Amino acid sequence: MTHQILILGGTAEARQIATALVERGDCAVTLSLAGRTQNPAGQGVPVRIGGFGGAGGLADYLRQHAVELLIDATHPYAARISANAAEAATRAGVPILALRRPGWERTEGDRWTEVADVDAAVTTLGAAPRHVFLALGRQEVHAFETAPQHRYVVRSVDPVEPPLALPYVETILARGPFETADELALLERHRIDAVVSKNSGGSATYGKIAAARALGVEVVMVRRPPLPGVPSAPTVHELVAMIAHRLGPVADRGV
Repeated sequence: MTHQILILGGTAEARQIATALVERGDCAVTLSLAGRTQNPAGQGVPVRIGGFGGAGGLADYLRQHAVELLIDATHPYAARISANAAEAATRAGVPILALRRPGWERTEGDRWTEVADVDAAVTTLGAAPRHVFLALGRQEVHAFETAPQHRYVVRSVDPVEPPLALPYVETILARGPFETADELALLERHRIDAVVSKNSGGSATYGKIAAARALGVEVVMVRRPPLPGVPSAPTVHELVAMIAHRLGPVADRGV
């Protein structure tokens, strides 16, 4: 028996989950990407790019493709996608499991100012000019055009489109992971005194948080949005174990 599985991805963990399921030998895995990144990293499994048209469209897809299990391995801030996934699974009668990566915890030496959203982060920077590192998605940085007094460094995988209408902005195109030593050099080179970040969790982008702590730089931390309460695990290993328990042992296919 071949299990039809759809993974909602866009994270490194989604690729790892897909690889683990393919290695079972009894799973037909499709990985869905929203299409926001122009040149996504190789996924190793068939990929579907683009939205489904909300929860109803995703439910239709699950039925039409006889999906046996839906896995939400999207970014912790992809709240709309996660909500649609939970609703679609209910509509289609398909089980759903989610990866819920733990957020970073404040530790001694951190100078965090937690805010509800990106607009609040803009306000929190204040009126006085600052050197700001925006470690956000390129869809969100345009909010800072209302605060042109600051000097910004923006890092993204793809160019920001349309270009930011700001007098002082430098864009860095790069894909993580980012080491702490490199982040220290970046913050020092640009004389950064404020980092604006989401609490993404994981190790791939934690370097900037460690670097900010070492330099005494303020971090304006955008809180996580609420996510639907579906069965979940905090790590790839634990989620793969949950999936294996649901699917059962791999059938002996003979010689």
